[in-house]
Amino acid sequence: MMQEVAENIWIEERPLKFHGLPFGTRMTVVKLTDGSLFVHSPVALTTKLKTEIHKLGDVAHIISPNKLHHLYMGEWQTAYPAAKIYASPGLRKKRRDLKFSDDLTDTPDPAWADDLDQLIFGGSFVMKEVVFFHRASRTLLIADLMEYFCSDTPFLLRQLTRLAGMYGRPIMPPDWRMTFWRRKTARTALARMLSWHPEQIILAHGKMIESEGEETLRRSFSWLTS
Repeated sequence: MMQEVAENIWIEERPLKFHGLPFGTRMTVVKLTDGSLFVHSPVALTTKLKTEIHKLGDVAHIISPNKLHHLYMGEWQTAYPAAKIYASPGLRKKRRDLKFSDDLTDTPDPAWADDLDQLIFGGSFVMKEVVFFHRASRTLLIADLMEYFCSDTPFLLRQLTRLAGMYGRPIMPPDWRMTFWRRKTARTALARMLSWHPEQIILAHGKMIESEGEETLRRSFSWLTS
């Protein structure tokens, strides 16, 4: 069942295996000022979920925040043909089967500019991620830039995150962190994220950050500024 985590923001959590590990993922749905729905990192679309979504409003925008969070875009496009779907950097080439309406940039689309800000977090030679910020609730939407695994994490993943130095703290996965060769670009994006003064951070994987989001960002990305 979808959970409301702030005014006009809901999440749907699902089990997900990644390389055989019970990883888990989280979709975010934002109700915009015009009443339409903005869907961030969509999960598998079930009949139950469609019913819940219908009660919230009409799906207008379907977002892939990076080129890994695209698995269910096709079924959402089929279910909501009037909705626009947006490509994160690199996704058009990866998913030629999808009919994208536009590409995500550093500038919010006019359709959601009154509610959400956004930026492209670059600096890695592997992948860029588009980060969104809901102004009214001071909520930051992040996919893979940070993950937070703690006591409620499945046993095997808990042990692996301990070995990787990720357990018990929100942090970027170390394999992705090593690809950030253009750190000035990443620092510029981080500074802009901090200027939003987020309070809550919704992550796609692991535990959400429910308070002190700005300070959490500073700690999690201290490797960029040290």
